[in-house]
Amino acid sequence: MLSTTDYTALPPAADLQRLCQALAALDAVNSPDEEYRYFSYNPEWSENEAAFELNDGEGDQLLVLFRPEGCVMNGFLAGYDQPDKALATHGLPAAFEEFMFGEPVASIGTTFCLWYTPVQGWQGGAADGSEELLFMLDNQPATYAAWATEYYTEETDKKPVSASAVAPVYRHEVLTRARVLALVDELEDWPQLAADLQQIGYPYDFEGV
Repeated sequence: MLSTTDYTALPPAADLQRLCQALAALDAVNSPDEEYRYFSYNPEWSENEAAFELNDGEGDQLLVLFRPEGCVMNGFLAGYDQPDKALATHGLPAAFEEFMFGEPVASIGTTFCLWYTPVQGWQGGAADGSEELLFMLDNQPATYAAWATEYYTEETDKKPVSASAVAPVYRHEVLTRARVLALVDELEDWPQLAADLQQIGYPYDFEGV
């Protein structure tokens, strides 16, 4: 399982960025109410920057910044002590310092930090419990399907989320009405989903099948 002690299996920054966009798109489908979503993606965080957020609503949070130089992630788990931030970020490239030591990261807190550059690959500071936030980043559709089935359909009459329905989104195929309805039984507000996907920057076409 992915963690700060076994992070070499994380995909390169460009692939991780596509995965993060896909996760945000999937959550937009499964949760029309933004308040209950786990994942969000902002392709225009700042100039030449995009950001992904995992927020479980219970204090645990993962924030990932994507820049031309690569990416950096800040993890905070409410149940763990925060390490010395200077040690957790030792060797951090200068391009990521403003993110890691500025806001909102400074207010969120840091229990682990990982970063990726094309030259050096993944590096970072270790902390226990990181697998609780990193597990979804294994790039396996079955991982999201199992999690979403439990989170969005448990104790409801909604159909389980299948890996076969998730896979096209992981491949960044255009999200059509048919692909949406393979994920969920029905969708009431197509214009709202279109607006959400446009904000995420994920391709869609609800005119055809």
